[in-house]
Amino acid sequence: MQEQDDLITRARAWLAEDPDQETADELAGLLQAGDTAELADRFSGTLQFGTAGLRGEIGAGPMRMNRSVVIRAAAGLAAYLKAQGHSGGLVVIGYDARYKSADFARDTAAVMTGAGLRAAVLPRPLPTPVLAYAIRHLGAVAGVEVTASHNPPRDNGYKVYLGDGSQIVSPADTQIAAEIARVTTLASVPRPDSGWEQLGDEVLEAYLARTDAVLSPGSARGVRTVYTAMHGVGKDVVMAAFARHGFAEPVLVAEQAEPDPAFPTVAFPNPEEPGAMDLAFAKAAEVQPDIVIANDPDADRCAVAVPDNGGWRMLRGDEVGALLAAHLVHKGATGVFAESIVSSSLLGRIAEAAGVGYEETLTGFKWIARVDGLRYGYEEALGYCVDPEGVRDKDGITAALLVAELASELKKQGRTLSDLLDDLAMAHGLHATDQLSVRVSDLSVIANAMAQLRAEPPASLAGLRVVAAEDLTQGTESLPPTDGLRYYLEGDYKARVIVRPSGTEPKLKCYLEVVVPVADAADLAPARARGQEILDAIKKDLAASAGI
Repeated sequence: MQEQDDLITRARAWLAEDPDQETADELAGLLQAGDTAELADRFSGTLQFGTAGLRGEIGAGPMRMNRSVVIRAAAGLAAYLKAQGHSGGLVVIGYDARYKSADFARDTAAVMTGAGLRAAVLPRPLPTPVLAYAIRHLGAVAGVEVTASHNPPRDNGYKVYLGDGSQIVSPADTQIAAEIARVTTLASVPRPDSGWEQLGDEVLEAYLARTDAVLSPGSARGVRTVYTAMHGVGKDVVMAAFARHGFAEPVLVAEQAEPDPAFPTVAFPNPEEPGAMDLAFAKAAEVQPDIVIANDPDADRCAVAVPDNGGWRMLRGDEVGALLAAHLVHKGATGVFAESIVSSSLLGRIAEAAGVGYEETLTGFKWIARVDGLRYGYEEALGYCVDPEGVRDKDGITAALLVAELASELKKQGRTLSDLLDDLAMAHGLHATDQLSVRVSDLSVIANAMAQLRAEPPASLAGLRVVAAEDLTQGTESLPPTDGLRYYLEGDYKARVIVRPSGTEPKLKCYLEVVVPVADAADLAPARARGQEILDAIKKDLAASAGI
């Protein structure tokens, strides 16, 4: 009974200072209904601030995304920045078109201003890469992007960048979290009604001008494209960028062209999710373009689809990553090519053959963007950094431009993206990748699966003996510790498996790769079939080993 009384007391205290009428009414309703189970869930702790910042479902209480949580997070960030010697520094703030994004951005600007920092807010909902660009362009000490990227409609998030334009990594995350924990009440956080700068379109124009660096002067621009913004904020910037560089205007998927936080045409607003690209493929069947391009809702990811046997096939992120790498090599790029450990090893082989540097990092662009001498970085989850001097993060706009240039150059030669993938397979072996991804409603399922794999690691997968198993929580010579497991399998297929909890969604993710030797073009189809056969068998055995 004491525990229940304490829960009610904490909920009432939260309600008393909730600045948002909508979430206040929601919480008052739960209290009035005596819904202690729901209250216990919302007050079981606090939404944890980590290297992805904050992300969660919108709602009342400390375990949800709401204005109270955001104000506390902003106050913690402001205190951290001042402790780092950035008093009076500029914090630039961007936001997407999700529910409450504009409110969270305004609250952040108010808190920064009240803390004695300067704040500048982007003029309207814009792609995350514009915010990442603006940080360095404006000489900011930090940046905040209010977005939940491709999460479900009821989610929102809070992504923090430091002055180098990269997302935060440890120890900044724990230091900011410690400052957040020191915030007592919202009344202790000064929040003036004005005093920050509302930016105009100059930053967006500067970003678009920077895209000139991505393309080669005089390169082909003849590709025809169908484009979907997936109900997000990418359309206007993509259209402006394509027009600026002389590409034909992409044909829009009208039903998904405008921002809509309800994401009414998709179950999940992520191009990788089943069904998300159906409307784009229907439009492609109608107008017969050369390629289909999609952004996720905050336009930091880029998906590509190609014609395939009378229909359309989504390229895997690893395939697009390899295509862009090959294109950059052809364009004479120098520097370091980098990818995360969950991405295909094909990038390393392309880099080695081209004589450029190569580095592998932990998952996330917060790590990729920090590679010394970075020229190009990618991650299999449709993220590509093709202009690190402009945007030190994944950027779905500049990636789309580079894909369009590559497809145009190939079209001029009477070839396609699929033809170039065949070339890469014949040069380096067919790198077949797949993913076992399990979305859960109970996070203990993920913890239990990881525990089971650690307690009883598989001895073999797909009939191939596990010859090396690494628990990445221990770190390696080249990688800091992370919650993950990596298995290497015996034989010529160089099969590899990595298992990790997602950092941004309630998912367990397992990344699989096999490399099938290819002697000539006649071997391609059998190699693809053999690669998929092995991947399917690994997936089945791994699911059994993990109990999922």
